[in-house]
Amino acid sequence: MVAEHTMKAFDADLQDLGRIVAEMGGIAEQQISDAIDALDRRDAMLAQQVIASDARIDTLQREIEEKVILTIARRQPMAVDLREIVGALRISNDLERIGDLAKNIAKRVLALDSEFKSQRVMRGVEHMAELVLAQIKDVLDSYTKRDAQKALSVWRSDEGVDAVNNSLFRELLTYMMEDPRNISICIHLLFCAKNIERMGDHATNIAETVYYMVEGRMLGDERPKGDKTSMTMVPFDA
Repeated sequence: MVAEHTMKAFDADLQDLGRIVAEMGGIAEQQISDAIDALDRRDAMLAQQVIASDARIDTLQREIEEKVILTIARRQPMAVDLREIVGALRISNDLERIGDLAKNIAKRVLALDSEFKSQRVMRGVEHMAELVLAQIKDVLDSYTKRDAQKALSVWRSDEGVDAVNNSLFRELLTYMMEDPRNISICIHLLFCAKNIERMGDHATNIAETVYYMVEGRMLGDERPKGDKTSMTMVPFDA
């Protein structure tokens, strides 16, 4: 009877962790969507909302940390159960970073002080964000369903995001060389694109974690990468 009660309590702990991860994922997805919308429309109010919403995702990440510590101390899980708990913690860390990157884009929106005429560049930024949002949606779905193959598919999809990032990088450099007045805003857009590319990296981190949770082993192959840019992140990145 005691063992049955302990098992039910442990199952409840795991369900709570899954619920919090799902809530974090929903907030992160909304942050990305709103940040890109704010960038496209130069919407300072929406950008401020994205920045403000980051506090909630930070709070949820701390909740997961506390719950993981308590669950390990109380239940002393082994093998697959321990992978479930540690996996939730690792995923929450990646989602928190995704939220930070969306916040960084929102901060760039507030710093933009001039118009940029190339709709093609903005479409490229939006396309990158769409690819990353699809990655995040799919990898969270793979977590919910414990679907290792779907996680593997996300892990292999990162090259598409890198290809768009490389194209934008070259195009924005061209605009800067053509007209020095474009330099400031192009640099902001370069960093926005880099933030999106890094979100994709975190999505593939989550895919690796899900695969480990399900299969009990890490992915052995080197992650496919196509990023040819080498930008060092500077202020506006938290």
